[in-house]
Amino acid sequence: MTKTQPLSGYTLPVFACAAALAALRCLREGIQSVDSVSVNLLEPQITAEIPIEQASVLKTGTALGVTRSDPGDNLDLTRNTPVWAMVELGNWEEGEREREGENGGKGEQIVILGGEGIGRHTVGGGAAIYDYAMRLLRSNLSRELARGEKITVTLILPSGRQLATRTSNEAFGVVEGLSLLGTTGISQPLSAPGQLEVYREQLQQKAELFDCLVFCIGENGLDLARQLGINPERLVKTANWLGPLLVEAGYQGVQSILLFGYHGKLMKLAAGIFHTHHHLADGRREILTAYCAKARMPADACSAIFAAATAEEALGQLRALDAEFGSNWVDRIYGDIARQIDLRSSDCIFTHTNRRISVGSVMFGRDRKIIVKSDIGDTFLTQIC
Repeated sequence: MTKTQPLSGYTLPVFACAAALAALRCLREGIQSVDSVSVNLLEPQITAEIPIEQASVLKTGTALGVTRSDPGDNLDLTRNTPVWAMVELGNWEEGEREREGENGGKGEQIVILGGEGIGRHTVGGGAAIYDYAMRLLRSNLSRELARGEKITVTLILPSGRQLATRTSNEAFGVVEGLSLLGTTGISQPLSAPGQLEVYREQLQQKAELFDCLVFCIGENGLDLARQLGINPERLVKTANWLGPLLVEAGYQGVQSILLFGYHGKLMKLAAGIFHTHHHLADGRREILTAYCAKARMPADACSAIFAAATAEEALGQLRALDAEFGSNWVDRIYGDIARQIDLRSSDCIFTHTNRRISVGSVMFGRDRKIIVKSDIGDTFLTQIC
């Protein structure tokens, strides 16, 4: 049977850029519709043809472009989400033209704003439009502008505020909408079923080289592991497929595994949840509250942990208690969770393969600082760094 490679799509910044290009072309060319636009993705250096759903002049000097997100074969909640861009075209005043002569005008020629549905940072209040999105928009739009022209681009995700409630954005300090983030224009189908086969093949190759592998759920874990000095060739990106890949490691004869992940994801394994996508299973607050009760934390504090909106907020409450009372709730509770992650993961492998593999764990927070290392995880980390 031939394996079907999961299809990639494009990230949200690409569609935001496409909508802005469509709106600008309506203004520049005096047309009322645009069927598609070409977007230079920058990362990678390829051009993508993005279909445009609607584009129209709203009033003199202002137009709106609309497209829809297509992330490819991925379990992505932004699939088919409308992406709007309103572009206002103007000309620089005389004083601004002088500044153009001084610095090229690139920074001031294109102003990018976050409208409805674009998240904002809780610290500072700025729009959650990250570096790649900014570079993508400015690079593609600047090619369309004549000297002396300037534009203001307001990006809008009409469904963004509602969709954000189904993400962990708030744990990372972004509220009221979705982020335009990423370092590339390509949306890799990390959660598509076909991607599991790709990960299995990668694991099989690495198992031939190393007795101990390091499983990282996402890019944050991969980056932090590299910063700690772990050989990148030892790293296995799992996305949410932790269970199947733990079992595959057992079949491949791997001797030990270090799990390296964000605490809000990794703690699910302590409850036997081995597919960590929040659409399929959650339980983070229940897990934390149960371990707080096990540690004999007062009932009112346990209730507050259960009421926390995110795992990051709950961690903040535990740290605040430690700071106020000189307690060590974080170490005790997260230490218990880490030990249970190790045990349940090892048991999962044994149940399916009849092979006992030693598993250790390291959990980090939103700030990419390590919260806890299990005893086994600390030993593995020392050995491979």
